[in-house]
Amino acid sequence: MSDVLARLSAWPLWGRNGLNDILQRYRRSILGPFWLTASMGVMGVSLGTLYAELFKTSIQDFLPFLCIGLLMWNFIASFLTDGGAIFTTSESYIKQIRLPYSLYVYRATWSKLIIFAHNFVIYFGVILYFRIWPGAAGLLFIPGLMLVLLNGALATVYIGILSARFRDIPQLISSVVQIIFFITPIMWKPELLSRRVYIADLNPFFHLVEIVRGPLLGQVPTLFNYAAVLLITAINLGLAGYVFTRFRSRISYWI
Repeated sequence: MSDVLARLSAWPLWGRNGLNDILQRYRRSILGPFWLTASMGVMGVSLGTLYAELFKTSIQDFLPFLCIGLLMWNFIASFLTDGGAIFTTSESYIKQIRLPYSLYVYRATWSKLIIFAHNFVIYFGVILYFRIWPGAAGLLFIPGLMLVLLNGALATVYIGILSARFRDIPQLISSVVQIIFFITPIMWKPELLSRRVYIADLNPFFHLVEIVRGPLLGQVPTLFNYAAVLLITAINLGLAGYVFTRFRSRISYWI
């Protein structure tokens, strides 16, 4: 807890570093992070038009579902695929300056939130084109996003530490994430499973996506969605706490 709280108040430091990561990544680029936004927008419209026809579903109903699902999936997947490099890419800092390890987690989380804010432009385009008004239910988007953000930061902690020790983990996670994408209700709706809807209910990523996607579409997530996310949060908190306290002293040697 002392490590976590030590740098929480030093938000100007990790906030600026997180922003600098994005500036360095898209240096000399005209659109910068908006290249991701443009790519996601084109992908959402293309797949939404195709899959709406394949599933015999109204495009007014399916396209917003797909676009917001892709928006949330890319946000969640970024924590998993990039988490393995959080400490190894900061080797020069860790070996030269004594700083709480939580700073690197805050830094990575903040940069992902900035990119998510860029991509959120897609949502405004969707609601304006399809004339969707989420109403009061849309306010649930805020606590839902905070829960997703918390789980992403916690997952980054133990994925980053274990990846510093076992360098094959990032490649393994990248492969698994691709599989999870297709079995998560992003490009298809849970209703299509008919009697096998439990397949979606047992998928933790579905609940993480749904507590944000539902409010943005004007729908209130179910209590089961929130209960599942709280359980996922407790598991992630336990894993992050155990791995961090058990192996934090070895991070500087592993990298």
